[in-house]
Amino acid sequence: MHRRLAVVALLLMLIGFSAQAQQPDTTGPKGIDPDLEALVNAKTPKEYTIAGIEVTGTKYRDQALLLSISGLSVGDKVVIPGSDNISKAINNLWKQNLFSDVQIYYTRLEGSNLFIEINVAERPSLSGFVFRGVKKSEAEDLEGKTGLVKGRVITENMKRTAIENIEKYYIEKGFRGARVSITERADTAFVNTQQLTFNIVKGNKVRINNVSFYGNEMVNELKLKKKMKGTKEMTRISLYPEKDSSSFGVKKPMEFSEYMKDWGFLSLSKTRDYLDPYFRFKLFSSAKFNQKKFDEDKEKVLEYYNSMGYRDANIVEDSQYYSNNGNLNIDLKVEEGRRYYFGNIAWKGNTKYGDSILNVILGIKKGDIYNVETLNKKLGVQMSAEGGDIKGLYMDDGYLFADVTAVETAVYNDTIDFEIRMREGPQATIKNVNISGNDKTKEYVIRREIRTVPGDKFSRAALIRSQREIANLGYFNQEKIDINPVPNPDDGTVDINYKLEEKSNDQLELSAGWGGGIGLTGTLGVTFNNFSIRNIFNKETWDPLPTGDGQKLSLRLQSNGRQFRSYNFSFTEPWLGGKRRNSFTVSFNSTRFANSYNYLTGRYDRKAADTSFLRAISMSVALGKQLRWPDDYFTLVYALNFTQYKLSNYPNLFPGLDNTTAHNLSLKLSLSRSSIDQPIFPRSGSSFLASVQATPPYSLFNPDRVKAGNPYELPEFHKWRFTGEWYVPIGKAMGADKSRQFVLKAAAKYGFMGRYNKKLEYSPFERFQVGDAGLQNNFGILGYDIIAHRGYPVYDNSDPTVNPDKSQAAQFFTIFNKYTLELRYPFSTNPNSTIFGLAFFEAANGWYDYKDYNPFRLRRSAGLGMRFFLPMFGLLGFDYGVGFDRMGPNTKLRDAARFTFMLGFEPE
Repeated sequence: MHRRLAVVALLLMLIGFSAQAQQPDTTGPKGIDPDLEALVNAKTPKEYTIAGIEVTGTKYRDQALLLSISGLSVGDKVVIPGSDNISKAINNLWKQNLFSDVQIYYTRLEGSNLFIEINVAERPSLSGFVFRGVKKSEAEDLEGKTGLVKGRVITENMKRTAIENIEKYYIEKGFRGARVSITERADTAFVNTQQLTFNIVKGNKVRINNVSFYGNEMVNELKLKKKMKGTKEMTRISLYPEKDSSSFGVKKPMEFSEYMKDWGFLSLSKTRDYLDPYFRFKLFSSAKFNQKKFDEDKEKVLEYYNSMGYRDANIVEDSQYYSNNGNLNIDLKVEEGRRYYFGNIAWKGNTKYGDSILNVILGIKKGDIYNVETLNKKLGVQMSAEGGDIKGLYMDDGYLFADVTAVETAVYNDTIDFEIRMREGPQATIKNVNISGNDKTKEYVIRREIRTVPGDKFSRAALIRSQREIANLGYFNQEKIDINPVPNPDDGTVDINYKLEEKSNDQLELSAGWGGGIGLTGTLGVTFNNFSIRNIFNKETWDPLPTGDGQKLSLRLQSNGRQFRSYNFSFTEPWLGGKRRNSFTVSFNSTRFANSYNYLTGRYDRKAADTSFLRAISMSVALGKQLRWPDDYFTLVYALNFTQYKLSNYPNLFPGLDNTTAHNLSLKLSLSRSSIDQPIFPRSGSSFLASVQATPPYSLFNPDRVKAGNPYELPEFHKWRFTGEWYVPIGKAMGADKSRQFVLKAAAKYGFMGRYNKKLEYSPFERFQVGDAGLQNNFGILGYDIIAHRGYPVYDNSDPTVNPDKSQAAQFFTIFNKYTLELRYPFSTNPNSTIFGLAFFEAANGWYDYKDYNPFRLRRSAGLGMRFFLPMFGLLGFDYGVGFDRMGPNTKLRDAARFTFMLGFEPE
């Protein structure tokens, strides 16, 4: 029997592998096999045939599979020395990451027939892992960050990667000294498995104690620190102000307990036992150090320098060291260089537009402070939705392939001359317009909204406008409208690909409420915003109703039985005829409110509901038309409205209205312009609405009506409304998707009601209700325009000093003014739950007569609010407002504050 001779060994360590030929084993009872010794020591290559292969060392892996992976088989020819087959077999087995050691032995040689042995050492598999030394919540976070998967083979790379991910997790949390070690333990519950225990020592959290700049002679250090959004110092609040400190109005150090008591913290007197008398309390919510953000902040500092003309500014050194309290100090040394200015600007290659036109659009003159960011923005190096740049000018006229480059031609003293080189190229024609992602909405509904039509010249403005129109449909996720132009330079055409993500925007209202003098009330309402009336009889399209044609159907029922009920129905076709944006709307409403209070007995009596009630039945038909002048953002709407009001033994409204049947016929003309970018959370654009609603002048046709017993049988009035809203983005967009940005909303609203005959009182119908959150009271069925005013209840007096907490207006205003400022910020732009917060300031008031009208005497309020848009329920609003004019010398803040709830968009 021959002893085996190891000829090749592969010992894989952390950084790779190596193959090693071993000398024959000289020990053993029979000594050295002379044939194998000759084989190993041979200097002349010789071919051998593999006559047998044995696989050893494996306990849990299939031997036939390992033999197949090695690539070796009986009958293969090998040349020794110098065989590549053996090395490749070792490599093939090692790449599986299943073994900690792979060796191939020559075991026997018979003539030219060679017998070999493949010996492997199997790695254990991972049965589980735990984290020691950390909180439970942190351990849960780490489970998804380590990349560990139970059942996989444990490798050195796996363990090293897990350690790196854990350390990175804690470094991002401010624990820069976090250390991790691994304890491996065999798991007896499963064969060839191990459990890993990660022993974590977080150490102390490192905060940024101080950031200092050196070498900044022209720029204030505070301005540079403000640019470092991701590298913040700890905020300091002095608990023990120094002598003569004016910030807290004290002349000597204060005891900590006294200081906290002055600020209302009455139970913290013992805290001073744990604090140094001269310790400064530090708030470090945003002071943790992040290397990636730090590198980004250094670039922002240089960008700020460049924006002010210091194009050679550079951070030549940054050092980081720990202070005595273990926190981090950062020193940044800058070289500002000199400030530069724009010099002469010459144009080259422009044939479409002359130099004078391009200079006006560029807006940069000789002597302006050099700012490369402004230059690139004006040239349109990066596509912007704002427009007003050189490249955008060309692209709006079809020059998709246009290119513009600014080249410095001379730098002398502090001045830089530029040559702007234009390559206009040919005009591109739109070839194909492709739409995807519309699972429910018919394609023609989308195509009629977009402004990119095959055969037209390419236009960037048309792309931006198309994106706005699609977003305003409300059927798609406005944050994921992807428009991708695909140029075809060979034939001068471009394909436009619209990729959309459909969202649900149908709404369901199912609620119950108590109050308003009518007790328990139930509401059931549905709104289908993408309805299809032509498929109403096609059962296959019902899901739950036929959809996809862009029509709107709304149904609503509200009732509590005999005392109150309301039915509402409306249908809108936005493209009547299908060729032009001419909308058609028809609606019907029936509301009945019974008075259950028996004035004879002074008690509530349900039987009184049959004889004392207020009822309104209304119908309207509206036709809207999109205008092309002054621009196509304008829409003109004609609406014919008819309402029948019936009051039966219904007191306390207007004199002479206790028993009245009135027929209100009016025509309303509305001119509106809307350029907002999206309906739910507008970031830019404006919206204007001017309307006039008028009844026939009956008293002018028949003067005897003035003396009639019921002057309200045919109410007459003319009502004028104006609403203006502006949305302005503030600051830069934030968040990974750049969707979070502060937006300032400014709004102004006016309403005036007139009469044809001064001998008649103003119509008791169609007036203005001002106050509260814009929700109707029981008298809202009389056609009042609901004007929200947060921080105040519904009020019936024009004097801002008269503000009862509970006002039950017997009459409503004929004039109102309202002004609003809102600063908004989106917390979520997900179409399934759009959430944004706001801070508001409002001023409003109402008047009964023009002789009392004073547009500067307004009720003022301010507060905070939240808005939640849920597709199934619409917009929900919660506001907490403080009415400044409700506050008096003895009035507490809580008495002047009011919490309000809003359902749906604020009425116009």
